[in-house]
Amino acid sequence: MTPDSLAVAAMIILLFPMGYFTLASPAFLLVKLDVRPVALLLRGMFNAHFLVMGAAGIIGTVAFLLAGQLVFATVVGLLAALAIGGRRRFMARMDNQLSAGDAGDTEAPRRLRRLHWSGMLCNAVLLAALLASIPYISTAA
Repeated sequence: MTPDSLAVAAMIILLFPMGYFTLASPAFLLVKLDVRPVALLLRGMFNAHFLVMGAAGIIGTVAFLLAGQLVFATVVGLLAALAIGGRRRFMARMDNQLSAGDAGDTEAPRRLRRLHWSGMLCNAVLLAALLASIPYISTAA
């Protein structure tokens, strides 16, 4: 396998879960988050996304290292670290809002919705950055 094909494979590994999340997460904008099963499903989707992005980031980092593209490997490694480290904090914030909603806090669904928007926005920014970097993959070696 050539270094360029390794780099392209790494990019696909990263883009697939980000693209899926981009397509799946807006569906939750159409439902109320004060319905417990819906909120738990949203939580599960975010949790899975963080886990998959952490694993995809590690695989992508290794692939870019094998392709000899240290800059991309560093950036993707940072993306993996963000997913792995950010998961705990984001999920704790989400769990706090779920608990607050269970305790009768009527503003908890609104704060949960803000978390939802912030997660979608972060994913969109990272996805746009990765898509913008595609032309530089084969020329970076």
